[in-house]
Amino acid sequence: MPYTVKGAIARSEGAEVEIVDVVVPDPGPGDVIVDIQACGVCHTDLSYRDGGINDEFPFLLGHEAAGRVSAVGEGVTHVQVGDYVILNWRAICGECRACKRGQLQYCFNTSNASKKMTLTDGTELTPALGIGAFIEKTIVHERQCTKVDEAAQPEVAGLLGCGVMAGIGAAINTGEVRRGESVAVIGCGGVGDAAIAGAKLAGATTIIALDLADAKLEAAKQFGATHTINTSGMSEDEVVAAIQERTNGFGADVVIDAVGRPETYRQAFYGRDLAGRVVLVGVPHPKFELNLPLIDVFGRGGALKSSWYGDCLPERDFPMLIDLYLQGRLPLDKFVTETISADQIEAAFGKIHDGTVLRSVVTY
Repeated sequence: MPYTVKGAIARSEGAEVEIVDVVVPDPGPGDVIVDIQACGVCHTDLSYRDGGINDEFPFLLGHEAAGRVSAVGEGVTHVQVGDYVILNWRAICGECRACKRGQLQYCFNTSNASKKMTLTDGTELTPALGIGAFIEKTIVHERQCTKVDEAAQPEVAGLLGCGVMAGIGAAINTGEVRRGESVAVIGCGGVGDAAIAGAKLAGATTIIALDLADAKLEAAKQFGATHTINTSGMSEDEVVAAIQERTNGFGADVVIDAVGRPETYRQAFYGRDLAGRVVLVGVPHPKFELNLPLIDVFGRGGALKSSWYGDCLPERDFPMLIDLYLQGRLPLDKFVTETISADQIEAAFGKIHDGTVLRSVVTY
């Protein structure tokens, strides 16, 4: 029988978050019901609310979540009732053209639940990133669940579901940072700090954090930044020169843009060494356009990469990173600025906008 529980929705573009009754259907074939224990407040949720993703309102927000499986549908074999899981929005299908050529991290056919959650009047909700986890219970496809060691607290573990995984993966998977390399990270929010942590895990010896706020630069040091640059008031050329100054005049081997604006991408492009790698992991607004001289794209060589979800494979990466956290080698807990209740999500969006938190985490 369906469940009626409280969930956080965005009813229209720019409207404040509402806590309303949501009807969660019985799981269909391949579906799983997960009792949410914690869910991070991610900038992507703010983008959904503000119409920066698409216009399929109303949205059921939330996607960086951990919880426990409480019911399964017909044919489910991937998880069972009682499993402690992190939710992931890339559910590898194994059948699309990306999967069949061995590039599972690009799976083009991500699976979602077979049934929709609704308002009590029957209005269908669009779950953020196919998950919708600012809610007491959610319905997802079984492949959207990754079982991990339950010794990791849910408010920490759930962050791997999006932002932290995106940043770590941008460094390790997409940027392919190697031991002894130099890395610059532009933007020291949750994703940027995760990229710094990933670069440290990979063995980078020079890790440069760039941001507009001194407080965020200071926080970046606890994740592994060896140098910091406050770019407030600096021109593009000055930012590039500052990166080069800290890398023997050459530029960084890898520059990660965790902001996703044309000006920060140009800083990344010119702030790398010849044949260096640029990684874009910050999500740009759909209206942003980039202008670069094509001769510079050709002449500087290297690689320009976009990092989708940190190019992760949840079944491989989530358990590994949880193990590193439990071993004390990855400070996931430092990403949690505060734990809040669901009725404080709107206020948490304001803190994201002001840059005063890495992650607010809703606990249930």
